[in-house]
Amino acid sequence: MSISLREVKTQHPCFATGAPNNKGRIHLPVSPGCNIACKFCERSINTTEQRPGVTANIITPSEAVDIVRRSVALSPDITVAGIAGPGDTLATPFALDTFRLIGAEFPTLLKCMSTNGLLLPENADALIDIGIDTLTVTVNAVDPAILAQLNGRITYHGRVYEGIEAAEILIRNQLDGIRAVTAAGMIVKVNTVLVPEINGGHIGEIARAVADAGASLYNIIPLIPQHELANRAVPTCDEIDGARTDAERHITVFRHCQHCRADAIGVPGGEDLGARVYGERRVDVGDTFSHG
Repeated sequence: MSISLREVKTQHPCFATGAPNNKGRIHLPVSPGCNIACKFCERSINTTEQRPGVTANIITPSEAVDIVRRSVALSPDITVAGIAGPGDTLATPFALDTFRLIGAEFPTLLKCMSTNGLLLPENADALIDIGIDTLTVTVNAVDPAILAQLNGRITYHGRVYEGIEAAEILIRNQLDGIRAVTAAGMIVKVNTVLVPEINGGHIGEIARAVADAGASLYNIIPLIPQHELANRAVPTCDEIDGARTDAERHITVFRHCQHCRADAIGVPGGEDLGARVYGERRVDVGDTFSHG
């Protein structure tokens, strides 16, 4: 890896830790399926909601390259090509195929990927070879008893695991994967969904563990009540601030998250160019949106 954290903070809108850097990104929704069942996650195909896990359609890797061409022509501020779902980027091969194509045609764009980390250790060498610049791993707990309250099950190498056993596998793979890619120089940000009644008192421990594994940046995402956690309250400003304070004892905290869609295009907080770029949007995802 050739880019430094300092450079990333100036070029990637989701890694700037001071004022927003006003750089743009393209989210390419090429990854439909997921291999874990988060109790707060409700993926959806629509054109209206502004949150992660939502896209207007799923595109192919070759379509993604054309989307990048049109996007950078519209917005010279775009510096990042990212894949953040709507499913997990390593649960299907499409994200890696897309990054190979994009890297060949757009070598100056930063390549950014988000993952739940379940399959990160076994894919670490591929990510390094492709030249992923920045990786975001969602780590919601490093205590299996806590994680089991946030994630119901995983599907791992053809077998379904539940409860504590599933949580132990997921946590181990997340931390092992972070260690593997950061050892090669990849820059890692960790996202944590804050559910105060479940992991609110655990944020400092998560931050310490991921920092020890090599992560450089930490982002706390307030719960959007939905799916199995629809009855939970949205975290208050004081709860979010307290969680960030706990995390900052161990790692730098990112504070500008915009809850972006999986097909967002442009500068976060500005005009979303998605509708202009994607045009007529196809909805054809089959049965890929089952949880787990």
